[in-house]
Amino acid sequence: MCGRYRLSRRKQFIEEHFDSVSGEEEWTPRYNIAPTQPIPVIRQNPKEPIREISLMRWGLIPSWAKDASGAARMINARSETASTKPAFRDAMKSRRCLIPADAFYEWMRTGKAKQPYCFEVNEGELFAFAGLWDRWKDAAGKWLETGSIVTTTPNALTAPVHNRMPVILDPDGYDLWLDQG
Repeated sequence: MCGRYRLSRRKQFIEEHFDSVSGEEEWTPRYNIAPTQPIPVIRQNPKEPIREISLMRWGLIPSWAKDASGAARMINARSETASTKPAFRDAMKSRRCLIPADAFYEWMRTGKAKQPYCFEVNEGELFAFAGLWDRWKDAAGKWLETGSIVTTTPNALTAPVHNRMPVILDPDGYDLWLDQG
């Protein structure tokens, strides 16, 4: 499970790194991004060959949900079941995104104590989690875009600390992950 992560780069750096554009939305670098907070995501424009950055809330609310109460529990989608679980199935088919980060945190339990560990790629290099997103309309008619990080079994480095980790995409796989076809 990925319950916290870090994105310490400014918007302009992320735009350049992911060959993307963004709107007027601003954000500041953050070192402890938590569920239900706004996060930058990168999506492929379906009509033009442009990657676009926008902000959405971390914790997926499926479009068919009656309320937003389950969002904090849907911060992660298991890669093994995302294509079959009702909450993630449609997003897995056609609403994929990149979630930029430069580290993620996992906690190791030792008795009642929990010790946080910070995991980086190549000493803090910017990378992308595989993400899913959806759009939900609240009772007042306001649209809210939300997202989830796809997780998988841990690699050899993460396994001693936790039994899950986020899917980290290779840059050569960004276009394939974002492909809406």
